[in-house]
Amino acid sequence: MAMAMACLNPLALSPRLAYGGKPAPRPCCSVVVPTSSARAAAGRCRWRLAAVAEEPQAVRQQEQQQRTEGSGEAGAEAAADASSKLVLVVGGTGGVGQLVVASLLSRNIKTRLLLRDPAKAVTLFGEQDESVFQAYKADTRNAAELDPEIFEGVTHVICTTGTTAFPSKRWDGDNTPERVDWDGTRNLVSAMPRTIKRLVLVSSIGVTKYNELPWSIMNLFGVLKYKKMAEDFVQNSGIPFTIIRPGRLTDGPYTSYDLNTLLQATAGERRAVVMGEGDKLVGEASRLVVAEACIQALDIEFTEGQIYEINSVKGEGPGSDPEKWKELFRAVQ
Repeated sequence: MAMAMACLNPLALSPRLAYGGKPAPRPCCSVVVPTSSARAAAGRCRWRLAAVAEEPQAVRQQEQQQRTEGSGEAGAEAAADASSKLVLVVGGTGGVGQLVVASLLSRNIKTRLLLRDPAKAVTLFGEQDESVFQAYKADTRNAAELDPEIFEGVTHVICTTGTTAFPSKRWDGDNTPERVDWDGTRNLVSAMPRTIKRLVLVSSIGVTKYNELPWSIMNLFGVLKYKKMAEDFVQNSGIPFTIIRPGRLTDGPYTSYDLNTLLQATAGERRAVVMGEGDKLVGEASRLVVAEACIQALDIEFTEGQIYEINSVKGEGPGSDPEKWKELFRAVQ
């Protein structure tokens, strides 16, 4: 018998929620877990509705500038490129992941979330048209849940999963660095079709130095070791990849259940970007900057097969300007 889980926030849902191509019998999201062996413990939930939640003024201004700069042929090319993409975001309810999803939606890029509790997608991002936004229920720690249907039509993948370096409440339910950063990433990459055009993995600075001070302190419970193991697995997978190693993440909490609050928190002064390579960079990185770096890396061909460290400092920074990001990435090579 299939199991059903009700959404936490049914009032936010469309009266005609689409599930499996048919209208739901009631205005509440039900996540069905099929029992067939091909889809063991996997399910999906889709939402239809109107628009992205109202965004802070700074973000709206940035998007308006991007639209202005993208007029004419460049704008038409960008629109065509956006329509051809389907980006799977893994870890979309975390601090960086939320910003990745919001930015993709603001660009009208089709987005698919892979998460343990799809009800959170409505809470975080509001109701979206299912033609541009979908949420699939699965846990990367369990390889059996990564049904091939999850990857149907997916062109790009951004993985922002992670947990705390030291024991915390976030470790409840076997949510340790080994299970999330190593098992989860390995299972995800193993399940991905080789047609994926680019996988962007968010890792961390210090992963090659986890036996050296001060990194060995952060690695007491293995977080840097397991992230490095995940990096190595990605590099040997045969899938085109880019790895982003941010400094200590700043601007906002680890997880925010109010997207606008998180966006507001990241709309400060730390927008300028510092990039490095060889695991030599030390510092902090704004979540907004890291999220933008992930999205930009999807389309910059020469970032394929590369690893970038990234920090953010006070200054205006590149915003969402592709040419400025190309300059930053190119300067590292």
